[in-house]
Amino acid sequence: MKMSFRAKRLERQNQRLAQASKLNLVALMDIFTILVFFLMVNQSEVKVLQSNKDISLPRSVSEQLPGEKVMLTITANGILVQGKPVWQGDWRQDSSLWLTDLTNALTTELNYLSGRAGPLPEAQQPNGRALTILGDAATPYALLRQLMAICAATEYRDLSLAVETMPASTAAEAP
Repeated sequence: MKMSFRAKRLERQNQRLAQASKLNLVALMDIFTILVFFLMVNQSEVKVLQSNKDISLPRSVSEQLPGEKVMLTITANGILVQGKPVWQGDWRQDSSLWLTDLTNALTTELNYLSGRAGPLPEAQQPNGRALTILGDAATPYALLRQLMAICAATEYRDLSLAVETMPASTAAEAP
Protein backbone atom coordinates (compact mmCIF):
# COMPACT_ATOMS: atom_id res chain seq x y z
CA MET A 1 0.00 0.00 0.00
CA LYS A 2 1.18 3.41 -0.89
CA MET A 3 1.86 5.79 2.05
CA SER A 4 0.48 9.26 1.99
CA PHE A 5 2.68 12.31 2.23
CA ARG A 6 1.44 12.92 5.76
CA ALA A 7 2.23 9.36 6.86
CA LYS A 8 5.76 9.61 5.41
CA ARG A 9 6.33 12.90 7.21
CA LEU A 10 5.11 11.46 10.55
CA GLU A 11 7.32 8.39 10.12
CA ARG A 12 10.41 10.58 9.48
CA GLN A 13 9.55 12.72 12.48
CA ASN A 14 9.15 9.64 14.73
CA GLN A 15 12.51 8.29 13.57
CA ARG A 16 14.17 11.60 14.25
CA LEU A 17 12.63 11.90 17.72
CA ALA A 18 13.49 8.31 18.61
CA GLN A 19 17.22 9.07 18.41
CA ALA A 20 19.04 9.83 21.67
CA SER A 21 19.54 13.53 22.20
CA LYS A 22 23.11 14.82 22.25
CA LEU A 23 24.49 17.19 24.84
CA ASN A 24 25.94 20.35 23.36
CA LEU A 25 29.11 20.85 25.41
CA VAL A 26 30.32 23.83 23.44
CA ALA A 27 27.51 26.00 24.75
CA LEU A 28 28.16 24.85 28.34
CA MET A 29 31.88 25.57 28.02
CA ASP A 30 31.13 29.04 26.71
CA ILE A 31 28.84 29.75 29.64
CA PHE A 32 31.36 28.52 32.23
CA THR A 33 34.19 30.49 30.61
CA ILE A 34 32.14 33.67 30.79
CA LEU A 35 31.19 32.87 34.39
CA VAL A 36 34.83 32.37 35.42
CA PHE A 37 35.91 35.67 33.88
CA PHE A 38 32.93 37.44 35.44
CA LEU A 39 33.80 36.12 38.90
CA MET A 40 37.48 37.00 38.50
CA VAL A 41 36.74 40.57 37.46
CA ASN A 42 34.02 41.18 40.05
CA GLN A 43 35.72 39.71 43.08
CA SER A 44 35.24 41.80 46.18
CA GLU A 45 37.85 44.28 47.31
CA VAL A 46 37.42 43.36 50.98
CA LYS A 47 40.41 41.69 52.56
CA VAL A 48 39.96 39.77 55.75
CA LEU A 49 42.88 39.18 58.06
CA GLN A 50 43.04 35.85 59.78
CA SER A 51 42.72 36.38 63.48
CA ASN A 52 41.98 34.44 66.62
CA LYS A 53 38.51 34.28 68.07
CA ASP A 54 40.07 35.44 71.33
CA ILE A 55 41.15 38.76 69.83
CA SER A 56 38.68 41.59 69.43
CA LEU A 57 40.36 44.19 67.26
CA PRO A 58 40.04 47.87 68.11
CA ARG A 59 37.49 49.76 66.01
CA SER A 60 38.64 52.61 63.82
CA VAL A 61 37.94 54.42 60.58
CA SER A 62 40.49 53.03 58.16
CA GLU A 63 40.63 53.68 54.44
CA GLN A 64 43.74 51.62 53.73
CA LEU A 65 43.31 47.96 52.85
CA PRO A 66 45.67 45.41 54.41
CA GLY A 67 48.36 43.95 52.22
CA GLU A 68 50.52 40.86 52.31
CA LYS A 69 52.77 41.55 55.27
CA VAL A 70 54.34 39.71 58.16
CA MET A 71 51.67 39.29 60.85
CA LEU A 72 52.55 39.67 64.53
CA THR A 73 49.68 38.53 66.76
CA ILE A 74 49.39 39.38 70.44
CA THR A 75 47.28 36.90 72.41
CA ALA A 76 46.58 36.63 76.11
CA ASN A 77 49.18 33.91 76.54
CA GLY A 78 51.85 34.68 73.97
CA ILE A 79 53.14 36.25 70.78
CA LEU A 80 52.76 34.68 67.33
CA VAL A 81 54.58 35.62 64.13
CA GLN A 82 52.90 34.37 60.94
CA GLY A 83 50.82 32.02 63.10
CA LYS A 84 53.91 30.41 64.65
CA PRO A 85 54.23 30.73 68.45
CA VAL A 86 57.39 32.70 69.18
CA TRP A 87 56.98 33.41 72.88
CA GLN A 88 54.55 32.00 75.42
CA GLY A 89 53.86 33.45 78.78
CA ASP A 90 51.72 35.98 80.57
CA TRP A 91 52.70 39.51 79.53
CA ARG A 92 50.47 40.90 82.30
CA GLN A 93 53.15 39.98 84.87
CA ASP A 94 56.05 42.22 85.81
CA SER A 95 57.83 43.07 82.54
CA SER A 96 61.29 42.46 84.02
CA LEU A 97 60.48 38.74 84.12
CA TRP A 98 59.64 38.24 80.47
CA LEU A 99 60.91 41.19 78.46
CA THR A 100 64.39 39.81 77.71
CA ASP A 101 62.99 36.41 76.68
CA LEU A 102 60.41 38.06 74.42
CA THR A 103 63.02 40.39 72.90
CA ASN A 104 65.40 37.52 72.11
CA ALA A 105 62.70 35.24 70.69
CA LEU A 106 61.05 37.94 68.58
CA THR A 107 64.38 39.30 67.30
CA THR A 108 65.48 35.81 66.28
CA GLU A 109 62.26 35.11 64.39
CA LEU A 110 62.14 38.47 62.63
CA ASN A 111 65.80 38.21 61.61
CA TYR A 112 65.09 34.75 60.23
CA LEU A 113 62.12 36.03 58.20
CA SER A 114 64.07 39.02 56.86
CA GLY A 115 66.96 36.70 55.92
CA ARG A 116 64.58 34.48 53.95
CA ALA A 117 63.10 37.51 52.17
CA GLY A 118 66.50 38.69 50.99
CA PRO A 119 68.11 42.10 51.23
CA LEU A 120 65.99 45.22 51.11
CA PRO A 121 66.04 47.20 47.85
CA GLU A 122 67.64 50.64 48.05
CA ALA A 123 64.25 52.35 47.72
CA GLN A 124 62.85 50.51 50.76
CA GLN A 125 65.84 51.13 53.05
CA PRO A 126 64.37 54.25 54.76
CA ASN A 127 60.94 52.66 55.40
CA GLY A 128 62.11 49.16 56.26
CA ARG A 129 60.08 45.99 55.94
CA ALA A 130 56.30 45.89 56.41
CA LEU A 131 54.68 44.26 59.45
CA THR A 132 51.09 44.23 60.74
CA ILE A 133 50.34 43.92 64.46
CA LEU A 134 47.10 42.20 65.46
CA GLY A 135 46.34 42.87 69.08
CA ASP A 136 43.30 42.84 71.27
CA ALA A 137 41.69 46.18 72.05
CA ALA A 138 42.65 45.64 75.70
CA THR A 139 46.38 45.24 74.91
CA PRO A 140 48.28 47.88 76.90
CA TYR A 141 50.02 50.56 74.92
CA ALA A 142 53.28 49.95 76.82
CA LEU A 143 53.44 46.41 75.40
CA LEU A 144 52.70 47.69 71.89
CA ARG A 145 55.50 50.26 72.23
CA GLN A 146 57.97 47.59 73.34
CA LEU A 147 56.98 45.29 70.46
CA MET A 148 57.26 48.14 67.95
CA ALA A 149 60.72 49.01 69.28
CA ILE A 150 61.84 45.38 68.88
CA CYS A 151 60.45 45.29 65.33
CA ALA A 152 62.13 48.58 64.41
CA ALA A 153 65.47 47.21 65.59
CA THR A 154 65.14 44.30 63.14
CA GLU A 155 64.42 46.24 59.89
CA TYR A 156 60.62 46.08 60.38
CA ARG A 157 59.83 49.80 60.55
CA ASP A 158 56.80 49.99 58.25
CA LEU A 159 54.33 49.02 61.00
CA SER A 160 50.55 48.81 60.75
CA LEU A 161 48.01 48.10 63.46
CA ALA A 162 45.09 45.88 62.44
CA VAL A 163 41.71 47.40 63.25
CA GLU A 164 38.10 46.58 62.62
CA THR A 165 36.69 49.20 60.31
CA MET A 166 33.55 51.09 61.14
CA PRO A 167 31.69 53.64 59.03
CA ALA A 168 32.78 57.25 59.30
CA SER A 169 29.31 58.32 60.44
CA THR A 170 29.54 55.97 63.44
CA ALA A 171 33.00 57.30 64.29
CA ALA A 172 31.72 60.86 64.39
CA GLU A 173 29.03 59.87 66.89
CA ALA A 174 31.40 57.88 69.12
CA PRO A 175 32.72 59.68 72.22
